Amino acid sequence: MESHMEFIRELPDPQTLKREFPLPAKIEEIKEERDRTIRDIFLGKDPRFLLIIGPCSADREDAVLEYMHRLADVREKVKDKLFIIPRVYTNKPRTKGTGYKGMLHQPDPHKEEDMLAGIIAIREMHTRVVTETGFTCAEEMLYPENHQYLSDLLSYVAVGARSVEDQQHRMVASGIGLPAGMKNPTGGDLSVMMNAITAAQSPQKFVYRGWEVRTDGNDLAHAILRGYVDKFGNNYPNYHYEDLSNLLQEYVNTGLRNPAVVVDCNHSNSGKQYLEQIRIAKDVMHSRHVSADIRGLVKGLMIESYLEDGAQKPEGDVYGLSITDPCLGWQKSEHLILELAEQV
Repeated sequence: MESHMEFIRELPDPQTLKREFPLPAKIEEIKEERDRTIRDIFLGKDPRFLLIIGPCSADREDAVLEYMHRLADVREKVKDKLFIIPRVYTNKPRTKGTGYKGMLHQPDPHKEEDMLAGIIAIREMHTRVVTETGFTCAEEMLYPENHQYLSDLLSYVAVGARSVEDQQHRMVASGIGLPAGMKNPTGGDLSVMMNAITAAQSPQKFVYRGWEVRTDGNDLAHAILRGYVDKFGNNYPNYHYEDLSNLLQEYVNTGLRNPAVVVDCNHSNSGKQYLEQIRIAKDVMHSRHVSADIRGLVKGLMIESYLEDGAQKPEGDVYGLSITDPCLGWQKSEHLILELAEQV
């Protein structure tokens, strides 16, 4: 039977795109220094706490850059306690496969999808962020074959709740050379997440972008707790003290290297009630003070934050207001960042 897939055009491979849009040497130096610091935090050599914060989706360059400049200003006030990794998520999973899928698909959310323009736009935006603010950022690895388009700009990668059981995601995570956060699946089964971490920490051999490749394993693959949903669609959190203790025991049982978790304060942990992120973040910080073991395990928090409180529909045009999940606005975000620094 004939394929029903229309081949629109051939896209440039990552090496070609990187040659067409090269980075100055200064960016390489910034990334190396930040990657080294983040690694030291995960290994317990640096006592600072990670804060992975930013828009649910990086939907427009001007608003994202304004947010990043504000974040850079507050960074100077908390740099002895917090190490900030901005979220610049440019491809978004859609449960039903429809709707806005991020800047990779639509560099302008009000226009048609254009993947070539999207690939160029996300590389240029990430380049502007690090050039103007000194931040190297976090992305979700929604499409493993696309990671190489941004691999020289990123300092953190998350594998989402819907992707964490996929073999290609796990294997590519084993070879990216960056901390790879593996989220618990939407159903909450921690064994799925722990299996993903095991696979990512292990050497692998597989097919990637038409090549046979080999990896040494990623010793910084770790857990992200994001809450879960039961069969009736009810949200349940998994950030409480007991959940963190249970996760630590899972690490002991599996014998994985470098036990670590980043707690996602939104999604099912908050029931997508974005204001709850403030309370959840403080609750996790309290758990770290109650137990030295949990303090060593919990390396950071994820918070969804943008210029304005809440969210709008993708066709909306309010500057700095999320067009995907609701986010904390800047005023609340800045206040929370300063509070968290005091609680490290």
